[in-house]
This record gives sequence, C-alpha cells and structure tokens, in this order.
Amino acid sequence: MPRTAVDDNKRMNLRVSPEAKAKLVRAAALRHTDLTTFVTQIALREAETVIEQDEVLRLTERDSVRVLDLLENPPKPNPKLRAAIAALPDTL
Repeated sequence: MPRTAVDDNKRMNLRVSPEAKAKLVRAAALRHTDLTTFVTQIALREAETVIEQDEVLRLTERDSVRVLDLLENPPKPNPKLRAAIAALPDTL
C-alpha cells in the first residue's frame, strides 16, 4: 500500500516549463478562474480517479452473486488452507 503524504504546510511548489505554465494560465483564464484553483480542481479530479481505480473493485452481476454465495456457503478447508492456518503465528 502506498505511503500517505503528510504535510503540515498548505503550500505546494511545482516546477514547470514556461510553455506549460503559459498553457495552464491560458486555460485557467478561459475557465474564468485563477491558476491555483484551476490546477487544484484538475489535479483533485485526477486524484479521485486514480484512487477509485486502485481501491474500488467492480464485479459483474454474475461475479457478485458468486461472492455472496461463497460468503454464505464457504467451501470446506482444503489441505493447503489448513497448512496456511497452521503456519500463522499464535496471536492470543
């Protein structure tokens, strides 16, 4: 799992080429907003997409029915599962 970035400072510095900055400034102006708001909105939208792709599992209806069935009617432990359970450290 990736580390969570923690920063007490509300400032973030980015280095971009003059051409990239000019393009961002132009786009922000076309949206009638300032550069900080424009970049933040776009970056947050992309961040939400990346997080959702990593953390959300989408199942077909067939697969979700299968998962629910396995939860309600789990299979009997096979030898490999028994061996894995036996290898777990005793935590109690």
